[in-house]
Amino acid sequence: MKSSTSRLLLFHITLVLLSFPTLASKLKNDKFNETSVVLETEKGQIFGTLTIPEKFEKGPIALIIAGSGPTNRNGNNKVMKNNSLKYLAEELSKKGIASIRYDKRGIEESKSAGINEKELRFEDYINDAKDWIKFIRKDKKFTILTIIGHSEGSLIGIIAAVEADKFISIAGLGKSSDKLLKEQLNSQSKEIIENSTVIIDSLKNGNLVSSINPLLFSIFRPSVQPYLISWFKYDPQIEIKKLKIPVLIAQGTNDIQVKEEEAKLLLNAYPSAKMIIIKDMNHILKIVKGDKEENIATYNNPDLKIAKELTQSISDFILDI
Repeated sequence: MKSSTSRLLLFHITLVLLSFPTLASKLKNDKFNETSVVLETEKGQIFGTLTIPEKFEKGPIALIIAGSGPTNRNGNNKVMKNNSLKYLAEELSKKGIASIRYDKRGIEESKSAGINEKELRFEDYINDAKDWIKFIRKDKKFTILTIIGHSEGSLIGIIAAVEADKFISIAGLGKSSDKLLKEQLNSQSKEIIENSTVIIDSLKNGNLVSSINPLLFSIFRPSVQPYLISWFKYDPQIEIKKLKIPVLIAQGTNDIQVKEEEAKLLLNAYPSAKMIIIKDMNHILKIVKGDKEENIATYNNPDLKIAKELTQSISDFILDI
């Protein structure tokens, strides 16, 4: 069985537009239109969704980048359906903000654009985001371009956002993935901790590992190691310092996957950023006041809307209110 880490392993695009809708007026309106955007690549098609207010002539647009694993453009996967990113796009449209969200390479509709695991690099995801930025820049109907990265999408967005106008991190990590992986494995047996630490440190230094404890094979199998090497070398605190644009850092207090400390690490690295801590918001952007069981239950509740404070803060930041 492949680990959730390995499910991220999916791919690069050379962006060519097949179709793009004609847009119309910038009035704020609760109604919106959604159009499928299909991108031809050398290894298959990538599918995304353009969401715009029903009346839109010229205005801001956000590029929404989903988190790790097989998470699709709506924030869902085979084991959870919460529609978090779908709701985000819809709520932004009500404020007069267009958006594009997409299935990453190898995910759902974009499955055919996948790259073999041993050939995938973290830079493939970064290049995909940069290609979307280049494409959006070609359409003069869009003014301010904001990158919104959720969870692992935050790191991808931070690196790609050097070519954007604004950047928003939602539940993004403030530490590099090698440190995160060590933390996640710290609750395991002493043997696992010691073995995994040696492997992670080797990969961090750019060296492949041939001897792998069978209990760790699914995480560190040979075919995934080149990807991990490429992923480990990016530190969010270093990358965010390269930006020279307005930044918003959003984090929920009831996130059982990413803690407030991560947002504070990003803020310390980029002091001019705005930070908003949303009470009771969890990792999938829903408000939960109950225990961990109730929190997890929201991951499969597609009818529960996302936090209003989040969408209002994001809209105000994009529109400079």
